Amino acid sequence: MSSGQATVYIIDDEIQIRTAIGSLCEETGHQVKLFASTSEFVADSISGGPSCLVLDVRFPGTAPTGLELQRRLAETGVLIPIVFISGHSDVRVSVEAMKRGAVEFLPKPFREQEILDAIRHGIERDRRRLEREDSVREARQRVETLTAREREIMLLMAEGLVAKQIAARLGVSEVTAKVHRTRMMRKLELRSPIEVVRLVDSMGREEETTRTGAGQPHS
Repeated sequence: MSSGQATVYIIDDEIQIRTAIGSLCEETGHQVKLFASTSEFVADSISGGPSCLVLDVRFPGTAPTGLELQRRLAETGVLIPIVFISGHSDVRVSVEAMKRGAVEFLPKPFREQEILDAIRHGIERDRRRLEREDSVREARQRVETLTAREREIMLLMAEGLVAKQIAARLGVSEVTAKVHRTRMMRKLELRSPIEVVRLVDSMGREEETTRTGAGQPHS
């Protein structure tokens, strides 16, 4: 999933701008989908591969604004990176967009290299996110193979407890605790306690992100 061809979604009510950006993206090997309004985009399904959204801030009529779409996507757990473009200089809007995790905010007219660099950054960010999700998904599958006791030991190890402390907490011998720990580590394909900590931490963060629908912070 994370290594597939990237898709760039472009939403702008000016046909010249969206087609020009689309042509640039196609020349760099990306798939492109063009939309004249945020309403059109909402009706379209987002591909599962790496992607980036180029989004104008303002639209005529009753169509949601770019910021409104950004908020709705975050609320529904759609974590697509967004590059904002705007024909209006509005510091408040640009600050709000960046605080919500936008990759970049480019005033029109912008240079071709500027938009391409921003899109590349967004796609790279999305690839990293998908790689993390793939890794957590694989880890969850391995965790499902653990016995109830092995799961208990995994969580206690993540708290920093050593075998003697785990044994005392569970009311078993230290030898028994070590046997279960060895089996757990083998099933999870882990080699050290720090890897157990990282695994449990990553699974917890993934659950929190899914639950809140929070976007990724600007980097």
